[in-house]
Parts: sequence; structure tokens; C-alpha cells
Amino acid sequence: MTAAGGAGGTVAARIEGLLAPALEALGYGIVRIQFSSGRKATLQIMAERLDGSAMSVEDCATISRAASALLDVEDPIPGAYDLEVSSPGIDRPLTRRQDFERFAGFEAKLETDRLLDGRRRFRGRIVGVDEAGVIRVREGEAEYTVPFEAVTKAKLVLTDELIAQGADKRRH
Repeated sequence: MTAAGGAGGTVAARIEGLLAPALEALGYGIVRIQFSSGRKATLQIMAERLDGSAMSVEDCATISRAASALLDVEDPIPGAYDLEVSSPGIDRPLTRRQDFERFAGFEAKLETDRLLDGRRRFRGRIVGVDEAGVIRVREGEAEYTVPFEAVTKAKLVLTDELIAQGADKRRH
């Protein structure tokens, strides 16, 4: 699973490669890029501040201006499309291995591309990630191991604990 997951992964991966260095230089990290084609093509960029502070509307505008300039020059998407820039929010998607490390101890939902222990969906507390990239998830008394590369979709679950952590972060 990469930050470029979702529909149009190849286009999204190319765009992530193009934008990531410039956004990092501005103090932002890409959480996820999704491109959906169709009647109204849309490029969605989800980013966060590298310093961990909360994103503002001005941050999204800065990212939008920088991304637009690079996309205009490189032109990786044929035709017209809408550009949407957002922050991940409190119940954010988990797209990178380091996301699972960073949010260990919090509850998450995961979906996989294959059956693991007879299932594809897991919901539980992230215990951790080992060196091989295997995510450990505790669901009640059971603990499951999910290889990072098997994860197709994952996000934090909105809980009182997560809200409190978000509120603490905004106060600092």
C-alpha cells in the first residue's frame, strides 16, 4: 500500500513522485494522492505538516498553489481535472508504514487484499509494526498479524481517546 493508493494508482504514484520533494521542502508530507477519472476527473491531495501541528486553510492553499504550478509545467494528467487539497482529519487514513508506528495504541480498521485468519477486515488496537512490516492488531483477546503489503485500506477509528489526543495537540 502506498500513499498513492486508490483508483488511478499509476497516475497517483507519478504525481506523488513529482510533488513530494517540493511539498517536503515547504514543510508538508503527502498522506495520500488519489486520482479518479470519468465524467469529472479529480486529483485529491491529502497532506499534513511535517512538524505535526494542525493544518490550516492557508496550508491547503499553499499546497494547492505549489502543486498547481508543478502540475502545469509537467502536465502528467491529460485533459481537465479538479484539484482538491485537504488534511487527513482526526480519523485519518493510514497509508504508510510509519503511520501504523505513529498511531500504535489507537484503534483502526484495516482491509486486506487476501484472507488472513479467514477474514479480510480487522478492527482493533494497533499494537505495533515489526521490522518486516507486519502490523499487529489486538481485537478483544485475539491478536492478528497483517502484512503491510496486504493492506488495501486502513483508517483510524474516531474514539474519545483519539479526540483527546487531537485536542492536546491543538493546545500545544
